[in-house]
Amino acid sequence: MREGVCTKQYPKEFREKTEGNINGYPVHQRKCTESERVGRHDLDNRWVVPYNSWFSKKFNAPINVEVCASIKNVKYLYKYVYKGNDAASIRFENENTLDHDEILSFLDGRYVSAPEAMWRLNEFNLSEKSHTVVRLVVHLPDQQDIVHQDGQEEEAVARDATRQTTLTAWFELNKNDQDSHNYLYTDIPHYYTFNKSAMKWQKLQRGGEQVIGRIPVANIQDSERYYLRSLLLRKLGL
Repeated sequence: MREGVCTKQYPKEFREKTEGNINGYPVHQRKCTESERVGRHDLDNRWVVPYNSWFSKKFNAPINVEVCASIKNVKYLYKYVYKGNDAASIRFENENTLDHDEILSFLDGRYVSAPEAMWRLNEFNLSEKSHTVVRLVVHLPDQQDIVHQDGQEEEAVARDATRQTTLTAWFELNKNDQDSHNYLYTDIPHYYTFNKSAMKWQKLQRGGEQVIGRIPVANIQDSERYYLRSLLLRKLGL
C-alpha cells in the first residue's frame, strides 16, 4: 500500500471474461462473489491474485501465475539475459578523518559468482548467434523513411532523394547482374551484401551464408505497399 492505495491496482473489477491487454498482463475473468471475513477485512474475488491451484498444492506456497502475451515479452527476456552482472557502489573511509575525496571514495564493484568464473576460465561461449538478420525495406517511390534533426527537414529530404535503399538498390542490381534474377528479394542477403557507404548490393565471396532477409509486415489497408510486398515474396528478379 502507498498512501492508502494498492500499487498493484487491487481490488480489481468484476469481469465476465478474460480480455487481452497489448501493453501488459491480460485482464482476467473475475466472477462476482460474496465477500468473506478475513481477519479485520471483508474480501471478495476482486482481491484474489491469479494463481494455479496445482502449483500451490505441489509447492505448498502461494505462486502468482499470469499469462504474458505481449510482444514486449521479447524485450523483457533479453533485458534479463543481457543485463550484466550484479554491481555494488562501495566507499572506503578512514575513521580518523572526516575529509574524503568524493570521486575516489566511490568505486564500481563487480560481483562474479563461482559458476560464471569457471565458465569464463574455460572460455565457454556466453552467448551464441546462429544467423544474421538483414532488414529489407519495402516502400513505394519517394516514400522511404527519412531520419532528420529538428529544423533540418529540407536538407534531409534533399540528401535522401539521391540515396539508394535496399529495395531500390535491388532494382538496380537486377538491371546489371543477371545472376540476381535467380533469387527473391528475401534471398538476396544470402548471396549479396548491402554496402551502406556505396549504397549498393555487392556479391559475396561465398554464397549461402547464414543470413535471414526480413521484410516488415505491410497492412492490407495500405494496398499498394501490401501488394508490392506480396510480389517481392513471390517474383524473381523484379
